[in-house]
Amino acid sequence: MKLRHDLRRAAAMFAFAALPFALAALPLACASGGRATFDADRAVAVERTVVGPPNGTLIVAGGGALPPEIIGRFLEIAGGIDAPIVVIPTASGDSLYPEDWGGLEVLRRAGATRLTVLHTSDRDEADSEAFVAPIRAARAVWFPGGRQWRLVDSYLGTRTERELHALLERGGIIGGTSAGASIQASYLVRGAVQGNHVVMAPGYEQGFAFLRDAAVDQHVVPRRRLGDLPQVLARHPSLLGLGIDEGTAIVVRGDEFEVIGASRVFVYGGNDPHDGDGPYVALGAGDRYDMRNRRVIGR
Repeated sequence: MKLRHDLRRAAAMFAFAALPFALAALPLACASGGRATFDADRAVAVERTVVGPPNGTLIVAGGGALPPEIIGRFLEIAGGIDAPIVVIPTASGDSLYPEDWGGLEVLRRAGATRLTVLHTSDRDEADSEAFVAPIRAARAVWFPGGRQWRLVDSYLGTRTERELHALLERGGIIGGTSAGASIQASYLVRGAVQGNHVVMAPGYEQGFAFLRDAAVDQHVVPRRRLGDLPQVLARHPSLLGLGIDEGTAIVVRGDEFEVIGASRVFVYGGNDPHDGDGPYVALGAGDRYDMRNRRVIGR
């Protein structure tokens, strides 16, 4: 009995001593607005998973017209059409988002009934308790497309970003398309204010890190972007690169994802032999991938 008591006491003391280091690793507000250089160690290390969130689900879509199965899967995981969903449209660049804003139509057509639009360009507001209250009450958050840098400037390192991670921790779902897909990764592709033709933009290379050690590109086939992720991996070889085509998404749970939708997902930096067409493995609907071991696990 005494040995068991001593072991428990030692474990508790170790956990207490490690607490300051864990807190120091939490996302912090950036010194200059939302801007940050890429930091591969920024996300808190979690033993249960290496890349994906330990709890919760992500839907990461490649832009364009999304087929009903992608939005349908998002609503199903959220808890159905009556689940409380927060939509964060800041990437689109509008100043106001009325109830009839067109960006909500894709969710409304699928039957969603409880949509709350949450937007600000004021970092102080994004860091306030009142602003994040709808996220705390939500089961799901959706990020429409636009420009990634607007999400960085408004939310990176704020209470809003922390509440998004908390939503995943309690088993919720975060989905997004186009810019709303790229922002979910730790490395932010095409974050430049100058234009989305800039693949790597100093000051705008840090995403929300729902996917750790990863970079996500979108619209990859119609916009001829299949050759762009290799330059990111040349600079940051530890990253897993995911090029997601339009009308297509990955559904991430833990360290695995499944491809759904009409086209393909291109994986860079994995351990499988490359396809003949390029430095990637191309996956289609129903295929599954292990991001921890960087291998295809089902075709």
